[in-house]
Amino acid sequence: MKRAVFPGSFDPITLGHYDIIKRGLTLFDEVILAIGVNADKKYMFSLEQRKAFLEKTFANEPKVKIETYKGLTVDFCKQKKAKFILRGLRNPGDFEFEKAIAHTNRKLSSIETIFLLTSSGKSYISSSIVRDVIRNDGDYTGLVPDAVRVEE
Repeated sequence: MKRAVFPGSFDPITLGHYDIIKRGLTLFDEVILAIGVNADKKYMFSLEQRKAFLEKTFANEPKVKIETYKGLTVDFCKQKKAKFILRGLRNPGDFEFEKAIAHTNRKLSSIETIFLLTSSGKSYISSSIVRDVIRNDGDYTGLVPDAVRVEE
């Protein structure tokens, strides 16, 4: 089985994430959406909310599994017997950042990182932009899957 891990904080999941995940499903038998837990990071949404957003978004997709993890992504991949890490790239800055992580992961393991370019119509979307729009009462609904709704 070709299994990939798509790690992230998903705070919240965006249409950019969704695009990469859906396209990744054409390459892999299973994609594990791995929500990283970092005690030092301040999240807008709780772990339970972020997990629920993912579960609702991919409720009808049996090839998607949703899990949480702490520690190194490569250790989580080994635990799940995943030989690939799936990552999305929006711009050259993403590439440089992700390239360094991919090289480090290859130094620590035999796990390959697979990069997919975000579709052009979604390359401007980031979780930090979505959080800013939400904080300022803007209309974020065109930036996220339907499952992401902030209760007033």
